[in-house]
Amino acid sequence: MDRAQKTELVAELNRTFSEVGVVVVTRNLGLTVAQSTQLRNKMRDAGATYKVSKNKLAKIALDGTDYLSLGELLTGPVGLATSIDPVAAAKVAVEFAKTNDKFEIVGGAMGATALDVDGVKALATLPSLDELRAKIVGLLVAPATKLATITQAPAAQIARVLSAYAEKEAA
Repeated sequence: MDRAQKTELVAELNRTFSEVGVVVVTRNLGLTVAQSTQLRNKMRDAGATYKVSKNKLAKIALDGTDYLSLGELLTGPVGLATSIDPVAAAKVAVEFAKTNDKFEIVGGAMGATALDVDGVKALATLPSLDELRAKIVGLLVAPATKLATITQAPAAQIARVLSAYAEKEAA
């Protein structure tokens, strides 16, 4: 890798660190290509990305971002899982770590807040941004649905009473 490629990679990583909501640092202890591809596909499906980069270049890219605390975690063969949604990358990484013993979570950060392994696992248990939006919409729609049901109930009861009288008169 020549100097221009390194500069481009550092700029891309810096841009990524500036845009994302969470970074999860993972350690790869001999993942196969198939396992790595599977992890990347799961990350992509969840709206996250997974990259392996040189630690020195990643440390340089951390300058000027909120993720300076990650510098001490970048030792050995590590990968960086990132996502704009603060839960997506953590959720996929924790699920993948449960099924694969060659993949472990080292830590992470949400902006300037550093997370240890337990913090990343706790973050993974939270509902995603889309799930929270769905709950809020459900809470907003529920009163309107109840109001419509309540206003229709008296009319339906009156209709049933009139129908019963009409059937009684007809019989």
